Amino acid sequence: MKIYDWPTGPYPARVRIALAEKNLLSDVEFVPVNLWKGEHKKADFLAKNYSGTLPVLELGDGTCLAECTAITVYLDALVGEPTLTGRTPLEKGVIHMMTKRAEIEMLDAISVYFHNATPGLGPDVERDQNREWGLRQRDRALRGMHYLDAVLRKQPFIAGDAFSMADIAVIGGFIFAAAVKLPVPQESEALLAWYARMQERPSVRTQLAIVPPPH
Repeated sequence: MKIYDWPTGPYPARVRIALAEKNLLSDVEFVPVNLWKGEHKKADFLAKNYSGTLPVLELGDGTCLAECTAITVYLDALVGEPTLTGRTPLEKGVIHMMTKRAEIEMLDAISVYFHNATPGLGPDVERDQNREWGLRQRDRALRGMHYLDAVLRKQPFIAGDAFSMADIAVIGGFIFAAAVKLPVPQESEALLAWYARMQERPSVRTQLAIVPPPH
C-alpha cells in the first residue's frame, strides 16, 4: 500500500495514527505530496484524487481511496483488532456520528479558517479566500471545542467507552489548532485532560514524533 501525504498535515495525521493503532505502519510506503508547493492540486495527483486533498491510500491494483474515514474503515476491515470503527451496529453508528461532528465542528472548521482567514498555503494555492467566512468558522471551531468538552465530561472517549476514529479526528483538530495558533479554551478542562491522555498513546506519540513542532 502507498499513502500519499505530508508529514505536517493534520488530515494525514489521522491515517498515520490509525495505521499505528492497527500495527500497519511498516506495511505502507509513504509518498510525500508537498502542500506548500501546491502539488496536491496538480493534474497527476488530481488523477488519483479528484478532490485534491490528502491523504490518499493507493492499493496494489491502482485503486485509490481518499477521505480519512473511508481509509480508516478499509484499514479496520483489513485488520480486525483493535477496532476503530465499532463492533455492534450501535457502536458503528455512534462512532460515525461523532467523527462527523468532530470534523464539522472542529477540524474542518479550523481548516476553513486556515485557508480563508490566514495566509494559508500561500498565494499560489489560496486563490479564492473569504476572510469573513474563515473567521466565522474559527468561532465555530471554538464552539465545537466547548461541545466536545461537554461530551468528555460524561465519558472517557469521544464516542463512548473506547478509543475510536472519532478520537483520532479530534486529535487532528488539536494538531491543526496548534499549527494555526488557535488556543483551546482553558475552561475546556475535560477536553484538555483528554488530549493529555491521548498524547500518551503509543500511536499518537509515534505520529507526534513525525510532526515538526509549530513555529
